[in-house]
Amino acid sequence: MDYRDAGVDIEAGRAFVEGIRNLVASTHRKEVLGGLGGFSGCFELPVGYREPVLVSGTDGVGTKLKLAQQLNRHDTVGIDLVAMCVNDVLTVGAEPLYFLDYLASGKLERQQLTEVVAGIATGCKLAGCALLGGETAEMPGFYQPGEYDLAGFCVGIAEKTQMLDGSQVEAGDIAIGLGSSGVHSNGFSLVRKIVSDGNFSWDYCPEALSGNSPGINLGEILLTPTQIYVKPVLAAINAGLSIRGMAHITGGGLPENLPRCLPEDKSISIDPSSWPVPAIFDWLAEAGRVSLPEMFNTFNMGIGFVVLVPPNQAEQTIKWFASQDMPAYAIGEVVEGTGGIFGLPQG
Repeated sequence: MDYRDAGVDIEAGRAFVEGIRNLVASTHRKEVLGGLGGFSGCFELPVGYREPVLVSGTDGVGTKLKLAQQLNRHDTVGIDLVAMCVNDVLTVGAEPLYFLDYLASGKLERQQLTEVVAGIATGCKLAGCALLGGETAEMPGFYQPGEYDLAGFCVGIAEKTQMLDGSQVEAGDIAIGLGSSGVHSNGFSLVRKIVSDGNFSWDYCPEALSGNSPGINLGEILLTPTQIYVKPVLAAINAGLSIRGMAHITGGGLPENLPRCLPEDKSISIDPSSWPVPAIFDWLAEAGRVSLPEMFNTFNMGIGFVVLVPPNQAEQTIKWFASQDMPAYAIGEVVEGTGGIFGLPQG
């Protein structure tokens, strides 16, 4: 008896690592020391920081993986994985430096997992960070055939004196919402229940969702990867825009995430009619008979990231993001309060 008899193929694992070597190398920055295959990844701190602070974040993709596995499409969830981590790190003003992934499956399916890593590499390029390494675990008996799970870990850097911690936010600041690419990677347990209970197929093509792409099906729309906001937001800061607070709108939507960038003595008033809600959310609400308050408490509803700016820079900020092909909307205003949010539909 050997390890292969127990369901773990070491040689296949080695071949997989060798096969993704070029994908990993394509993301490397000049600060990366060494290559793939060691016990650890090494990264030299960038020059030019007086008081550098390392900022870390970790996340997964959630049950959106179930959809990818059902449709046998694995090239986008890696982008989701990177996005969920780097967008979080960005909220304090940090630049993502490097990323590591953890990829576990019952049996190493080389083509399937190579597609996953290709997506991770694409996400790293979109965020400007290096894929420094990772772990591939083959765990027979733990996952069903064809199933895998993903987790990611990101480290970024920020100048200590320039980090955003809520104290910079003032009453009157304007909340600029940056458009999402769709459902992103949150709320998929509800999405899957809506589709299952309604006896819909992932191949179903709702007329209301076809837009300019007739024939696009529900599965393709929902697998659209999470928008990565790193480069346009960092470029906005470098262009001199005064961003005083930032929030990544993930699970819990605007009600849970937007207050996290506020000081305790400030609240924020939101106008939910100030941006266009993508059609996928209207379809989910109707198909699942989901109330509007529940939709806002579960999904991003078309706003994936929020930046807070002084009122005299609101119009300039919107125009600047538009020049970067990033839809942006003035969605609310910071007011005196107790750290809450109001103006959204209430249950």
